[in-house]
This record gives sequence, structure tokens and C-alpha cells, in this order.
Amino acid sequence: MPHISFSHPQKTLLALLSCLLIVMLTFSNASLSSGDDHGAHDAHEETEGPHGGKVLHKGDFTIEITLYEAGISPEMRIYAYQSGKLINPKTVNINVELNRLGGAQNTLTFIAEKDYLVSQQVVTEPHSFVVNVTAKYQQQAYQWEYNNFEGRTEISDRLLNLSHVKTELATQQTLIFTEQLFGIVSPITDNVFSVHAPYAGIIDKMYVSIGDNVEKGQVLASVINNDTLSVYNIQSPAKGQITEQNLNKGDHTANIPLVRISDLSSVWIDLSAFPSHIEKLKVGLAVKVLDNHNEDNVSTQINYISPTMTGGHIARARAIIDNIQGHWRPGMHVKAEIQIDTQTVPLAVKVDAIQTIRGEPVVFAKYGNTFEVRMLTLGESDGQYIEVLDGLDVGVEYVTSNSFLIKADIQKNAAKHQH
Repeated sequence: MPHISFSHPQKTLLALLSCLLIVMLTFSNASLSSGDDHGAHDAHEETEGPHGGKVLHKGDFTIEITLYEAGISPEMRIYAYQSGKLINPKTVNINVELNRLGGAQNTLTFIAEKDYLVSQQVVTEPHSFVVNVTAKYQQQAYQWEYNNFEGRTEISDRLLNLSHVKTELATQQTLIFTEQLFGIVSPITDNVFSVHAPYAGIIDKMYVSIGDNVEKGQVLASVINNDTLSVYNIQSPAKGQITEQNLNKGDHTANIPLVRISDLSSVWIDLSAFPSHIEKLKVGLAVKVLDNHNEDNVSTQINYISPTMTGGHIARARAIIDNIQGHWRPGMHVKAEIQIDTQTVPLAVKVDAIQTIRGEPVVFAKYGNTFEVRMLTLGESDGQYIEVLDGLDVGVEYVTSNSFLIKADIQKNAAKHQH
């Protein structure tokens, strides 16, 4: 160590810095040496082979398992090595069992191809299973087991309750196909009465006004006959409501209806059907009529389809609904869901349950507290349920409500694993 002279401050500072630098370099070299050892250890523990697969060792015999799906259905390919050298795949016999969540099991058998063994069966999604491998080479038997989980997560009961995740069993469903039309409430013409005075005269009294409910036979007005000057009464021809009043006390009745009475206990639903709809419609089809707020609805059926189109290429389709409570007022705009067809399918899931992973539709199967992705091939949908052609078994419990939370948890776990 250099001599430190307190009479020369600059030399003293330089000496102290030199000592500090020596110490730092010493620790730095030790740290680098330690890092090299750690890297060598990691390389020894590396489980990814030269083909990017899972490496399994037993003595000097090694196999590398890969999943290949570039442009083809997923298949398993296995490379075999002895003492680090690739060996002829025809000299190796391998079988693999894939044990899936829920008890399903797939057995894979292999044939030699090029410098590897290839499975004769497709490895279906999800690629999440416990893998059991048995191999025979040069009279020696080898066996391995390892977990290959993906698209899977576990969630406690407490968190499930807090997140309001709901499930149901995947079962057969009857899909109901509908067309939505828009229309308006109209009075039934046979239930609308224009009340005239049978004899010309002056109205002496009016006993009703717009909005009044009347009974059949109820006196509506009294009229002084022009010819006889006698007073006679005009009675209601039907039960209903006064929807129009044209004359008042003192008016002459000549050729003008006093009032119009509408029986609105039932009304028409006049629907506008475009050419794309009209070919699908027929009398007798079930209809659900909804008001603009979707708060009230009533079921009925189509009872009339116009044989002609309007200038705007619209045909009129009509249904009758009960209106005892008076909710459906003439002039009210409504929409209607017309049941065009039904189809029973062996398996369907709720549309709201569908999520997307890697651009593919999925649902999440539930086994206790474990959830796992199921990649689906889908068919017809009625907007509420969608047919499942492949990827899910009948009777499997799947997430129907808040499935996006399961997706988020699975993707979070996948990101941690990649990191």
C-alpha cells in the first residue's frame, strides 16, 4: 500500500482512491467467477433439446420430446440419443400416455420417420396433461413421467365466490332461430266504431269525452231532431274507449260522427317485413312482442302476411295480442322476435361463456377448483346458445358467467411461466 502523507492532501486522496479501486476489482473478479459457475450449472440443468423439446435422461440414453404443428394437426416427434449422439429411430420402441384433467387418457404409438419417431395419433388441444413415457432400446427399458400443463389455473372457493363465477353442465340444447322485425301497435279495424246520429239535429248534451271508457248501450249524447224537435239519445254500439270526439253541445250532426269508440282490449301488431324476411315468414309462427324498453313482452303468433309489397319493398306481417291492461297503445313502436325454426343439437354452450385465446374460441372446464381451457369447433347459434362440434364432452361443467376472469388468470400464469 502506498505511503500516505498528511502534508500533501492531493497525494493522500489519490492513494485512498487507488486502494478502493483495488478492492473493487478484487470483488468484481470474484463475482464474475461466481457468475461463470452459475451459468455452467444452468447449462447442465437445461431441459430444452436441440429441437426445442423436452429432454429426458436415463444414464447415457436420452430422448427429446417435441410437439410439431406447423401447418398440420399437432403430432408428437421424439428424437433418441445415446451418449449425446442421435441414433436410428428404427432401433427404439416408444409409447406415450397423456393423462388429461377429468380422467381422459390418450395413448400415442410411434413410427420411424427421417431421424425421429412420429406419433400416429393427433395430439389434440389443449396440450395439458401428465405425460407417461415408456421406451425400449438395446434390451433396456426406460420410463419417465412429467407434467405438461398449459391453459390451466386453480382458484380457491373464497375467490370464486367473490368473483361471482358461475357454471353449468354442457348438454344437449334446442336452438331457437329468430328474425327480429320492427312495427307499430294499431287498433283492430273491426273494433273501431264511428258513432253517427241517425237523424239530423242539434246536439243537446254530450255525456262523454275523449279518454272515457264506455259500456255497450251507454248513452253518449242527446240530440234535438230537426224535423220533430223531439230529443233522442245516442247509445254506444260497443264497449271501449272514446278515442276521438268531433262534435260538442250545440253542433249540428249532419254527416259527421259524434265520437269514435275503440275497443283496445286486443290490438294489432303491424310488422314491417323486408324481402330478406318475407320468404322465411308464414302464418302460425310464434312471435314474442317487446316494447321499446324491453320491460314488457307478450307471446302470440303471425296471423296474416300481406300478399303485396309497398313501394318501399316492405310487406306487412300482422299478429294480434291481448291488451286488457292497456299497456300496448296504438301508435307505440315495438319490436318482435319471430321464431323461424328450431334445431336440437347434441351439445351446446352459452354464447356468453365463449372467450378467445390465440384467435380460437374457448370455454373453461371446471374440475373442483381447477379450471382448464377447452378449444372449441363451433356450429350453429341462436344468439343464446352455440353448437359445439368438437373440443368439449357432454356433461362437463364449464364457466358461464365472468369467464373473462378465468382467462385473465390463465394468461397471467402463462406470462409468469414464460418470464
